[in-house]
Amino acid sequence: MKIAVLKEGEAGERRVAASPETVKKFTALGAGVAVENGAGENAAVADADYEAAGATTGTRADVLKDADIILCVQGPDPATLTGVKSGALLVGGLNPVGQRARIDAYAAAGLDTLAMEWMPRITRAQSMDILSSQSNLAGYKAVLDAAAEYGRAFPMMMTAAGTVSAAKLFVMGVGVAGLQAIATGRRLGAQVSATDVRSATKEQILSLGAKPIFVESVAGIEGEGAGGYATEMSEEYKKAQAELVSSHIAKQDIVITTALIPGRPAPRLISDAQLATMKPGSVIVDLAVEQGGNVEGAKAGEVAVVHGVKIVGHRNVPSRLAADSSALFARNLFNFLSAFWDAETKAPVLPDDDEIVKGIRLTHGGKVVHERLLG
Repeated sequence: MKIAVLKEGEAGERRVAASPETVKKFTALGAGVAVENGAGENAAVADADYEAAGATTGTRADVLKDADIILCVQGPDPATLTGVKSGALLVGGLNPVGQRARIDAYAAAGLDTLAMEWMPRITRAQSMDILSSQSNLAGYKAVLDAAAEYGRAFPMMMTAAGTVSAAKLFVMGVGVAGLQAIATGRRLGAQVSATDVRSATKEQILSLGAKPIFVESVAGIEGEGAGGYATEMSEEYKKAQAELVSSHIAKQDIVITTALIPGRPAPRLISDAQLATMKPGSVIVDLAVEQGGNVEGAKAGEVAVVHGVKIVGHRNVPSRLAADSSALFARNLFNFLSAFWDAETKAPVLPDDDEIVKGIRLTHGGKVVHERLLG
């Protein structure tokens, strides 16, 4: 069983899908691991580190030759997979909706593709969930990016020359990224508040020492969708939330927005009119900018300035912490494959009726098989 680890080809992608730690673990399972030259260089992992862990290194053609499993962070260009054998597993973040043409090409090449971002949110899959591991780091980095752009101190400081007031930080969307943003903002000394469409998050916000900001006048709207994801709000709730946010946001120094709805454009949380009420020099970090953005005026890959407010729209935020995000991503992949590993054949066995397999398998037997791609 040969596992190939590819060097990422997407612009700005600094992560790698395996670490020396997971190479050792795969080797212990009886697999051989081949890593493309320079695959880990942007994540502070040298080829020599992989070789010391038991892997071989070589060109893409070398690592793909006879590979049974191909690991990636983002789906590779099908044209770069020359020589891959039919039936090989391609495992990683494949962006099934945004890169549908690639999925069709993978099917035509006979690849059995597994999109890790569609991992079901069930208990036994928690250690395999790339969205959670990467969002956790994104929430942390969002606060650091905000601090870098803010130009003022976060904590209250009492000095002989006078008192510096603590920054006011508002987190919109309390999923994994939002919770980490709250925790990081608190650690840096900011006054933190947060909101979400799911009322169950109120206790989580309080547990982290932040102030919950919730619409109380609209009853019976939980915003909880299948699998723990947020659903789109009703028009009534949107109106009530907009009124609440408008009054609260005008008092904030920093806002972190994290709201995403799987398979749909990011919901608009902050309008141009609301931006105009914020203090000049305020900062917003829009973690949903690559899905259309939560903030009007946000630009992917740029720091835009609107009404004197900086809107930070960095792409691929987890990649900005490449060493740690790669280590976590690599563990997610290992946890998945090892859970299905057969000790006798020294290969993963993926039952067609398994909930996890059904959730992430996109192509099989030369065809696109996932129901979300067949409609």
